[in-house]
Amino acid sequence: MALSSHPLAKPFTAIPSLTVVPRSLYSSAATFHFPTYSTDQKFSNTFLPEQYSGSTRTCIRTSVSFFPAFLTSGKDAKAIKTELLEAIEPLDRGADATPEDQQRIDRIAGKLEAVNPTKEPLKSNLLCGKWELIYTTSKSILQTQRPKFLRSRINYQAINLDTLRAQNMESWPFFNQVTADLAPLNSRKVAVKFDRFKIWGLIPVKAPGRARGELEITYLDEDLRVSRGDKGNLFILKMVDPSYRIPG
Repeated sequence: MALSSHPLAKPFTAIPSLTVVPRSLYSSAATFHFPTYSTDQKFSNTFLPEQYSGSTRTCIRTSVSFFPAFLTSGKDAKAIKTELLEAIEPLDRGADATPEDQQRIDRIAGKLEAVNPTKEPLKSNLLCGKWELIYTTSKSILQTQRPKFLRSRINYQAINLDTLRAQNMESWPFFNQVTADLAPLNSRKVAVKFDRFKIWGLIPVKAPGRARGELEITYLDEDLRVSRGDKGNLFILKMVDPSYRIPG
């Protein structure tokens, strides 16, 4: 993320109850924006890239050039990443972004996507690990309708390709979590089905059936990921722990 859509994976009252589902974790992904898609969709190994077929699925490191080398030098990507991070820094993960700021970030992200060094991110173990959300246009994740002291300070998304699982996590004050199954639709896009929330990171709650969606990974390297949800939200995440694996 970017988990839907982490990526990878969303409102609360001050004291959440078991009847209040934390929509900030799923309704708007990765890393995150995972809106509804057809519940009639059936997934099988026919949807999985070659590396996922069979009884054992493993993360395989691949980095495929999206354009010829003379168009995609690492120097160009580095300069664009610097521009993007500098533009994001004063915006409080997007909560303070004006429409003009959002347009600027989207434009810079588009330039970065055009030099994506990882053509098939779902076949690369660069995706595996724990990511921190550093920018989004999703209002439900940013929780701007709440007083600032009740907003999550940090949002994380973890993705495991070996188990095709995702986990979205909020920090203080509620420490909510949600886990999900991933079903690759192609080598860039996943369908996401959330299954279990944990209120305060402790109290399990079954996810509602509507907690589903899709997320496309449009840029991926060793430390930065750009994802887009199927309702138009943009998610930008930085890698914080490539060794992290979602608990069973």
